[in-house]
Amino acid sequence: MGLQPLEFSDCYLDSPWFRERIRAHEAELEKTNKFIKELLKDGKNLIAATKNLSAAQRKFAHSLRDFKFEFIGDAETDDERCIDASLREFSNFLKNLEEQREILALSVTETLIKPLEKFRKEQLGAVKEEKKKFDKETEKNYSFLEKHLNLSARKKEPQLLEADYQVEQNRKHFYELSLEYVCKLQEIQERKKFECVEPVLSFFQGIFTFYHQGYELAKDFNHYKMALQINIQNTRNRFEGTRSEVEELMNKIRRNPQEHKRANQFTIEGYLYVQEKRPAPFGSSWVKHYCMYRKETKKFTMIPFEHRSGGKIGDGDVFLLTCCTKRNVDTIDRRFCFDIEAADRSVTPVTMQAFSEEDRKLWMEVLDGKEALFINLYRANTRREGSAQLDNIGFTILRKCISAVETRGINDQGLYRVVGVSSKVQRLLSLLIDAKTCSEIDLENSVDWEVKTITSAMKQYLRSLPEPLMTYELHREFIIPAKSGSPESRVNAIHFLVHKLPEKNKEMLDILVKHLANVADHAKKNLMTVANLGVVFGPTLMRPQEETVAAIMDLKFQNIVVEILIENHEKIFKTLPDSTFPEPISMSVSPPNVPPRQSRRQGQRSKRPLAVYNLCLELDDVDNHSPPREDTPTGSMDSLSSHSPTPAVSSSPPEPDKNHLILESGDLADWAANHPSQIRSSMVSWLNTQSTTTPTSTTKTPAPSSFPFPTSATGNDRPAESVLNRRARAVYPCEAEHSSELSFQIGAVFEDVQLSREPGWLEGTLNGRRGLIPQNYVQFL
Repeated sequence: MGLQPLEFSDCYLDSPWFRERIRAHEAELEKTNKFIKELLKDGKNLIAATKNLSAAQRKFAHSLRDFKFEFIGDAETDDERCIDASLREFSNFLKNLEEQREILALSVTETLIKPLEKFRKEQLGAVKEEKKKFDKETEKNYSFLEKHLNLSARKKEPQLLEADYQVEQNRKHFYELSLEYVCKLQEIQERKKFECVEPVLSFFQGIFTFYHQGYELAKDFNHYKMALQINIQNTRNRFEGTRSEVEELMNKIRRNPQEHKRANQFTIEGYLYVQEKRPAPFGSSWVKHYCMYRKETKKFTMIPFEHRSGGKIGDGDVFLLTCCTKRNVDTIDRRFCFDIEAADRSVTPVTMQAFSEEDRKLWMEVLDGKEALFINLYRANTRREGSAQLDNIGFTILRKCISAVETRGINDQGLYRVVGVSSKVQRLLSLLIDAKTCSEIDLENSVDWEVKTITSAMKQYLRSLPEPLMTYELHREFIIPAKSGSPESRVNAIHFLVHKLPEKNKEMLDILVKHLANVADHAKKNLMTVANLGVVFGPTLMRPQEETVAAIMDLKFQNIVVEILIENHEKIFKTLPDSTFPEPISMSVSPPNVPPRQSRRQGQRSKRPLAVYNLCLELDDVDNHSPPREDTPTGSMDSLSSHSPTPAVSSSPPEPDKNHLILESGDLADWAANHPSQIRSSMVSWLNTQSTTTPTSTTKTPAPSSFPFPTSATGNDRPAESVLNRRARAVYPCEAEHSSELSFQIGAVFEDVQLSREPGWLEGTLNGRRGLIPQNYVQFL
C-alpha cells in the first residue's frame, strides 16, 4: 500500500489522521530531496575526477538501486511499474562500466545536474516554503481561535460580532492555504517520478557515446530505453489529465465544502472543546478533542489532539450518549456550548464548546439535542440529473453523430480531442435532445455544424446521462482487472463484465466502441490512437459515484479499460464470455494458458499493446519455455542477431547517430502504436540478456542488432538494415485473402524477408513471387 491520498474535504476537518497523512507525504518528499542531493553529488564526482570515476559510478548505482518511488492509491499502472524498476536497471548498467576510466562528457552537467537541481529548487523547494507557511498559519489559526473562544459572553454585541467576523476570515484563509498545500504535495508526489527519471535517462544516453564497449551495450540498452520513454510519456500524459481533474475537484470543494463531505461510518465528526473539571483551587480547563458520533449506535468517541504540541494523538474515550442539552450564556461564561450525558460515564454531564453557532446547531441536530434547529448539512449529496436519457432519442443522437463523423471528419486531426465552441455545442445538444427537432437535423450534409461541435455534443450527451454508460455499480469491478493480471486475463475479465451491463447500456456501448475502433484504424491521419481515445473517453464512459482524490487517481485505469474495449471490440461484443469466469474478479490473476491461434484479420485489430502490460508475466512465459503469444514474433531476438553483422571496433569512439537515438514524442508514439510485438519481445530478450551477463564479465553479450527500431525522427518507419534479406520458415499454414498476400504451407521457406509498412506484416519472396506474410506465422532462420 502506497501513500494515502490527501482528500481536500479533510482540510476542513483537519483530523489527526489527516495530519498523519500529511506528515507521511512530507517525509516521502524529504526522502526524495535527500536522494536527489546524493545523486547530484555523485554526478559531480564523475565529472571532477578520472581516478574516482569507478567508485563514483558504484555509489551512483547504489543510490539508484536502493531508492524506490512511493505511489498514491492501491495500485500502479504497468508504465509506472516500469518507471519504478528503471532505477534498478540503470544500476545494473553501471556495474558493467566500473572498469572504464574514461572522462564523462561535459554534457552531463546539462543533461543530469541542472534538471535535477532545477526540480529540487523550484519544485521541492517550493513545497518546503509552502510547509513553512502552512505550519505558521496552523499555529496562528488555532491560537487565534482559542483566544476567540475565551472571549466573555458578557461583552457588547458589536464587539462579539467583530470578533466572530475576524475569526471567520482567519479560518477561511487557513482553509485556502491548507487546500493549496495539499494540492501541491500530491502534485509533486506524482511529478517526481518522471522529473527524476528523465534526467537520469538522458545521462545514460550520453555516457554510452564515450565508451568503446559501451557502444555495443548502448544498442542493447536502446530497446529498454525506447519502451521506458513510452512509459514516461504515458505517465506524463495521464498526469496532465489527472491534475486537471484534481484541480476541478479542489475548486468544487472550495465553493461548497459540505456538499462534498466523504461518506463514512460516522454521522458527524469534528473538533470540540471539552471542559475538564479540576479540584476547586485550580478551576476547570478546556481541552480540544476530535469527536465522532454514530447516530445508529449512539456511540460517541472523543480523542484529545492539539495541533500546536507536535500533533500527538491522546487516549480516546468512548461512551453511549443518552441526551444532549443546549447551554445558554446565562449559565456559562462561554458561547456555543452544550452538555451531553452518557450512560456509562461516571462524570456527567460533559460540557462541550463548538467553534461557532452554526457548528453547535449542527451537532445539536445530529445528537437530537433540545432546542436544536433541524438543518441537515450532512445529508447525502445527490447528483443533479441532466435532461439526457438512455432512451430511443439517445440512441438516435449517438447514431446521427457517429454517422456524421464517419462521413465528414474521420480523418480530421485531433478528432474528439479538439473541442467545439461551448455555446454551439449546447445549442446542438438541446436540438438533438428535443424529440420535435431531432429528426429535422441533418448532421451529415449540414454546413452549420462543424465536426468538432458534433463530437463535443456527443461527448456532452454521454457525460450528461444520469448514470455513466458503464454504470456506478460495476465501476469498481471494471477498474480491478485493469490494475493487475496479464493482458489476456484483463480482456477476459472486462469481456465478462460488459455482459453484466444492462441491455441498453451494452447496446449503446457496442455502437460507440465500434465507432472508436474505426477512428483508431485511421490514426495515421487523425492521430487518434487507441491510447488517445482512452484518455478522451475514459472519464466520459466511466466515473465514480463519489468524487474524491482517490477516485481521480484511478482515472488512468479507466483509460486502460476503454483501450481494452476498443482493441478487443469484436471479441467482447460479438461473443459470449466464458461462463466459468470467476466472480468477483480477484486483484491477483494468474497467467492464463496461451490461447489458440486467432484469425489474421482479428489479430490485426490489435495494432498496439495495451497502455499497460505486465512485463513480469511475459518474463515468466519465457522462463517456462511456453509457446509464443499470438502477438509476439516466434523468432527470438537472439536468433535474429546471430546472423547479423557485428560492427568492427574502431580505434576511437564512434559518433552517435542522434536521429537514431532520440525520437520526437509524436514519432515515438506513432511507431509504438504500430509495433506492439517488437516492444514486448525486445523487452523480454533484453532482460534475458542481462540475466545471463555477470557484472564482472569483460565480454558482453552482443546486442540484438536486428531489432527493427526506426532510424530517423521523421516518422519514416523503415526497417533497420540488419533485418533486410533474411530467410524465414513458415510455422503455420496460411491461405491468402488478398492478391498482395502469399499462400503457403508449414515449412515453406521465404527469401529476402523484411518488415512491411503494414503493421504486423512482413514482405518476402516464395517461389519467385513477392508478397505479404503475417509476421507471427513465420520464424527467422
